[in-house]
Amino acid sequence: MNTTALIRPAWTPATIALMVIGFMVFWPLGFAMLAYILWGDRLDGFKRDVNRATDGIFKGCRKASYRASANVGTGNVAFDDWREKELARLDEERNRLEEAREAFEEYARELRRAKDQDEFDRFMAERNRSNAPAAASKRGGKSTPGLLDE
Repeated sequence: MNTTALIRPAWTPATIALMVIGFMVFWPLGFAMLAYILWGDRLDGFKRDVNRATDGIFKGCRKASYRASANVGTGNVAFDDWREKELARLDEERNRLEEAREAFEEYARELRRAKDQDEFDRFMAERNRSNAPAAASKRGGKSTPGLLDE
């Protein structure tokens, strides 16, 4: 999102004023503005998910209309054969590109998961390292490794 926009999902003077005016005019408008301020940054992901879902739903409709229009011939057998082959090749190319996109999304998802796991492991190591001297002094100098200290 454009961070220089006057009305953006953040606590800016403009959004606060719109929220207050919304509550004064009609209270659901105020709540709508409050929801936009709090959760508006998630709208892009929500819109992307909705678009992907509707694309999946209407994919069959597009294929059916595409096939219906492909069945109309020009009367020239050679041209119609060439057209069929080209349309089949384009379908294969589209499927290949869709598979590549899905593979990349899976790769990016795994990369984010690995990064999150690395950050979590680093956090736990720092936490255990900072808790180790305090735990050792409580037990009289004895230190046992583990997350669940008694």
